Amino acid sequence: MSMTDPIADMFTRIRNAQAMGKPTVSMPASKVRQALADLLKAEGYVLDSRRSVDEGKANLEIKLKYFEGKPAIEKIERISRPGLRVYRGKEALPKVMGGLGISIVSTSSGLMTDAQARTKGLGGEVIGRVA
Repeated sequence: MSMTDPIADMFTRIRNAQAMGKPTVSMPASKVRQALADLLKAEGYVLDSRRSVDEGKANLEIKLKYFEGKPAIEKIERISRPGLRVYRGKEALPKVMGGLGISIVSTSSGLMTDAQARTKGLGGEVIGRVA
């Protein structure tokens, strides 16, 4: 069965794994998921991510980050979805919790945070938000 929204699936897997206190979460790998995992790692929301191949299928394993028993990611949600795409210009990019969280934006230069996109003067599709 094909998956209609792999990014929403990734966010849900992360939410569910953190709710159960799991140290890692595994999912099928793709370039977009790898880029999202790298962005979350760069922003300090996850410890590490690695791609492996098991029986000919690529898997992505993300090592989740906790602080004093609580997950580093308090909230992770999808904004733009296949049924309703959300695009914003550089002036209209949303700030999460007054700048304490990040919005993930897909630009012509790849995935980046809202702050990085504003600095580069780029707008794009608002993929999701993390706090």
